[in-house]
Amino acid sequence: MTVEEQVNILRRKTAEIVSEDDLREKLEQASRARRPLRVKLGLDPSAPDIHLGHAVVLRKLRECQDLGHEVILVVGDFTGRIGDPTGKSETRLQLSAEEVARNARTYQDQAYKILDPARTRIAFNGEWLSKLMFEDVIRLASKYTVARMLERDEFNERFREERPIYIHEFFYPFMQAYDSVALRADVELGGTDQKFNILFGRMLQREYGEEPQVAMLMPLLVGTDGVKKMSKSVGNYIGVAEPPSEMYGKTMSISDDVMMAFYELATTLPDDEIETIREGLASGRLHPRDAKRRLAREIVALYHGQEAATAAEEEFDAVFRKGDLPESVPEVAISGADLVDSRMWCPRLLVAAGLADSTSEARRLIDQGAVRVGDERVTDPQARVDVRSGMVLRVGKRRFARINVN
Repeated sequence: MTVEEQVNILRRKTAEIVSEDDLREKLEQASRARRPLRVKLGLDPSAPDIHLGHAVVLRKLRECQDLGHEVILVVGDFTGRIGDPTGKSETRLQLSAEEVARNARTYQDQAYKILDPARTRIAFNGEWLSKLMFEDVIRLASKYTVARMLERDEFNERFREERPIYIHEFFYPFMQAYDSVALRADVELGGTDQKFNILFGRMLQREYGEEPQVAMLMPLLVGTDGVKKMSKSVGNYIGVAEPPSEMYGKTMSISDDVMMAFYELATTLPDDEIETIREGLASGRLHPRDAKRRLAREIVALYHGQEAATAAEEEFDAVFRKGDLPESVPEVAISGADLVDSRMWCPRLLVAAGLADSTSEARRLIDQGAVRVGDERVTDPQARVDVRSGMVLRVGKRRFARINVN
C-alpha cells in the first residue's frame, strides 16, 4: 500500500493529526528502511472495564495493525497509581498497586476483543518509570516551566479558584511523555482530551534527541446521558464486556440527538451506509426507533456476534414491548431471619437484592418511581414489603432480581 493510501485510511474518523506532514514523512522513512512504525496507545487501568469510548481509539490502533505497523499497548501500571488530571476539577484519589494490577489484567483481556493478540505488544510503564532515580526525575522536571504547566485548563481553573493542585499531579504528563521516549514511539494515539499529554511527549522526545512522535487524536464518544464524554466514573458508559442484553438496552436508552455519533464512532459500518441512515432520518423515511434498533444490533454483534445480537433484541422486545420478564432473572437469597412478620423495609430489600448500593440510593430510586415489586410500583420510601419466594423486584427498565427466602 502506498504512503498516500495509508494516510487516507489513518485520516478517516480522526479529529486531528499533529502533523499530517510528519506522518507522511515517517511513513516514507519507514518504507525506505523496510520497518514498521511504532504506534503507541497508553491506557491507565483506573477502572476495571474498557468501554465504547476506549474502543474508538483501539479501533484506530487495529487499523495500524492491519497496515502492518508495530502496535504497543502501554498499560499504565505506574501512571495509573497517580491518575491523569485531564478533565478533573479536583485531585484524583491514588490507587493502590493491587487495584491497578487487578484492573490491568481485565484491560488486556478486553482490549483483545478489538486488537489482534498475536500482533499486539503489551508494555507496562512501571518497567522503566520505576527504575528512574530521583536525579532522573529532577532532570525531567527541568524540561518544563510551572507557568507553562498552569496554562493547562484543569490546572489553570483550579489555580484561579484557589483549589489545591498537588505537585505529584504535575509529574503525570512527564511520566506519560517519558513512555514515548522509552519506546521511541513514532505515533501516539489518544482522544482529543489527551492532546496536552501527547504533545508533551513530542517535546520531551526532542529534548532527548529523538524524532518527535506524531499525535493522532480521536473524537470523544459522548456517554449514554448524551452530555458528558463516556466515562466509568460518571456511570454513562457501555462496557465492551457487558452482557449482550445490557449492551443492547443501554444503546436503546441513548437520545436520538447522539445516535449518529454512535454510528460513526462505535460501529464499523461503511461511511456510505452511515450516510444513508443519516439521510433517512433527516427525510423521515427512517424512524429513529428503527435506526436505534439497528445501532444496538451492530454494537452487540461487534463484541458478542450476530446470534447474541438477535437474542438480545428479542429479549428487549419481550421485556419492554410485551411487558414480559427477561429469560434469565438473577436469583437472590434472603434470610427469613432478616424479616419481621415476613416483611422488610423496601430500601433495605433493594440493597439486599443487589439493586441499590445503599438505602439512601434505594430511597432516591423509589422517589423517582423506578421501583416495582411484581407489577406494583412502590412510591413510599418507608414502605415495608411482604417478602416471599418467587417475587420479582425491578429497578428501572433493565434490572431485575427474583427473591428466594431461606
